[in-house]
Amino acid sequence: MRALVLLGTLTLFSSSAFANIVVDKTNVDEKDYLYDHSQCSELASQAQLQQAEGGMISGAAKGAAVGAAAGAISGGSGSSGAQTGAAVGVAGGFLQRNSDKRNNKKAHQEEQKTIMRNCMTNRGYTVLN
Repeated sequence: MRALVLLGTLTLFSSSAFANIVVDKTNVDEKDYLYDHSQCSELASQAQLQQAEGGMISGAAKGAAVGAAAGAISGGSGSSGAQTGAAVGVAGGFLQRNSDKRNNKKAHQEEQKTIMRNCMTNRGYTVLN
């Protein structure tokens, strides 16, 4: 039974977000390693994902307002220039929001990796990457 739990735990770790942490396990007790890895994984999972400012609608609205103002200022004739500017601004707002979400997710993953590396290093392991 104990071997089955150990195998299940090892499988869980290999599929976790922190599986790419490479630790030199020379002269390391496997049970201690699994325990420490579990504890560090728990700490790393507590990193907060930064949410992008505002929602998709507010990003589009901001983009539309900026685009409309730019269209009107740039010499567009009346409401036609403002409408074109607003349409471009809406698209820009959506694209910026998606870009912010991707960047926040990447930063979150990097923060988790850093926490995991620091935790394992502080527990006496040699982290190779």
